[in-house]
Amino acid sequence: MDSVWWVAIAAIAFVGTHFLLSHPLRAPVAGVVGERGFLGVYSLVSIGTFVWLVIAFQRAPPRSFLWVPGNITWAIVTLVMLLASVLFMGSLLRNPALPNPVAAGPAPAEARGVFAITRHPMMWSFALWGLCHMAVLPTPPNLILCVAIVFLALVGSAMQDRKKAILRPEMWPEWEAKTSYWPFAAVTAGKARLVGFGGFDLGGGLVLWLVATWAHIPLAHVGAGIWRWILH
Repeated sequence: MDSVWWVAIAAIAFVGTHFLLSHPLRAPVAGVVGERGFLGVYSLVSIGTFVWLVIAFQRAPPRSFLWVPGNITWAIVTLVMLLASVLFMGSLLRNPALPNPVAAGPAPAEARGVFAITRHPMMWSFALWGLCHMAVLPTPPNLILCVAIVFLALVGSAMQDRKKAILRPEMWPEWEAKTSYWPFAAVTAGKARLVGFGGFDLGGGLVLWLVATWAHIPLAHVGAGIWRWILH
């Protein structure tokens, strides 16, 4: 079997088991092994299928690019990845979408920081990562890997909205009314303001962006981000 097919099979397993365990199989599995046991099963399956996907991707031989990304594409991707880094760092604090958020009470009075951009900043950071890497590394194995990440992040977020509305009816509909699924939609609709950013999301996002893009040089032997221009 062609190596690209193994990447596709691993990607389907990675995404499929996430959705199965998060939704139809969650209650039956938790009923047998308990909530803690379910989290253990979910983690093992997630890690196992992700490792399988990474190994299949790494074993796929080099392929020709389906298109050639130019400097304009690289510049756009560089800026989008900075936004993705800020979204990811901001999502780590006071995020109602996390399984056990610290603030598990009523919905925040106002969507601030990255939550003014989208109520799913972590998932959108993963989706933007996937889209950016599709744009600059257009090989079949990488496109399969990135499509899996983007699909899991965006479809998973939409399904999470439905699940949270059922599990937390006292706050989630109110939180949805103040925020948006699509980035910046709440801002353009006048439901949220771009305020409340701090050092953790902006400063941490900048550091993450600089370190992660620099790491492409020793790990992938490719200049990414601003390092593509600074070190060339």
